[in-house]
Amino acid sequence: MNSVEETRHWLVEQLKPTFDVVEQELKAKEKECVFLFIKTLTNNQEIQLNFIKPFFEIQTTEDFISYLRSMPNGQEIESDEQVLKDLTKGSLAIFTKKEIFLFDVKEVKNNTILTAAVETTIQGPQMALSESVQINMNLIRHRYHQPNLTFEISEIGEKSKQNLVLIYDKDEVNSAVLERIKRELPQINRPIIQAAGELHRLFNGRRLALFPTMMITERPDRIIYNIAQGKVIILLDGNPFALMAPAVFFDFMSSMDDVYQSYWVSKFLKALRYLGLFISLILPGMYVGITSFNPEVFEPQLALSVAASRAGVPYPSYMEVLFMLIAMELLVEASIRLPKTISGTATTVGGLILGTAATEAALVSNIMIIIVAAVAISNFAIPINEMSFSMRVMKYVLLLIATLSGLVGLLLGLIGLIFYLVNQNSFGEPYLKIFWQKKEDETKGVSQ
Repeated sequence: MNSVEETRHWLVEQLKPTFDVVEQELKAKEKECVFLFIKTLTNNQEIQLNFIKPFFEIQTTEDFISYLRSMPNGQEIESDEQVLKDLTKGSLAIFTKKEIFLFDVKEVKNNTILTAAVETTIQGPQMALSESVQINMNLIRHRYHQPNLTFEISEIGEKSKQNLVLIYDKDEVNSAVLERIKRELPQINRPIIQAAGELHRLFNGRRLALFPTMMITERPDRIIYNIAQGKVIILLDGNPFALMAPAVFFDFMSSMDDVYQSYWVSKFLKALRYLGLFISLILPGMYVGITSFNPEVFEPQLALSVAASRAGVPYPSYMEVLFMLIAMELLVEASIRLPKTISGTATTVGGLILGTAATEAALVSNIMIIIVAAVAISNFAIPINEMSFSMRVMKYVLLLIATLSGLVGLLLGLIGLIFYLVNQNSFGEPYLKIFWQKKEDETKGVSQ
């Protein structure tokens, strides 16, 4: 490193002329020092009470230096570049004649603990993660009182330099998964990464993968259960969601209510979700396959009812299904993008008007409205959004196959989907693996 004076001038040259950089020189009798910090990042009240005020109260320079060395939030200095980086993260640099001191005094404005809004539960905790990684680490510590809980902090993003924290129980963690994550994280070299979803997309180079191999969650209780199962948690500063790995198919079909409800209620809810998954996947393709290729599957009365419903529709069944499914997707997308105060009303009214007008104009059959509503409701029963979105895309693939080859093609498409999922893995774990709880391991973790 350079001398204290050279380092200070270099830092000021790098930071200025921005208005919020403060270089404050303090003098009192024989004492002299310079404070350097960015006031929009730091807690100015803490600087005043813990550093500026003691400077004028302590008699000698040696006593003030001893006081600085005793501060618990002091940071080690390795290089001039490291000091510059820490200053941009909310640190305070104090320059005496012979030494440089660095203290973490950042002020976090986004440390509010949120209420779970994406993964809601009926009887479970309602607390979600915060956008501050320090607060999130505190939430996890308060729920998992084990000395083996390990936090490893690193940085990601060439320009954003976001703090990234790996969390795991070193006695329970799968060491192969942990090493693979540590090996692949440095290979992600994007300039700016701001969200867990973006990190998930870039992780392991799986940009074209349809099904998620890491779970994104906002719930501290889900994080705790997964740490106890030996999984690795990734927290990104400034983002109220965490990544969990490995994650297999059955993890995405589980809700935290499965843990908090009674045994048979939990099994019933899981069965409902899988039924909803099955309906959302195959119902559009089944409708096309039966009406266009295999009408003999229906009972005569039902077949005649469907034929009468489609009597005035001027185009094939696959066009009818595609038109209504795309309309439903647009309504869902609009409900997400519109302001919350009007999204519910606008999409509900839009859906009612669209469905009524389409049937009265003989553009779609009455039974098609029922099928689209059943598909939409069934898709919403999937508890984790990443899997819900994947299944929304996958139903169009099965619809295309059924359009070309009927029910036989639909069945082959389902078999192909199963083969594809069997061939996938999440950090070495088979994607269709079932996580279960052994009786002798009840104290170690709860399977979901």
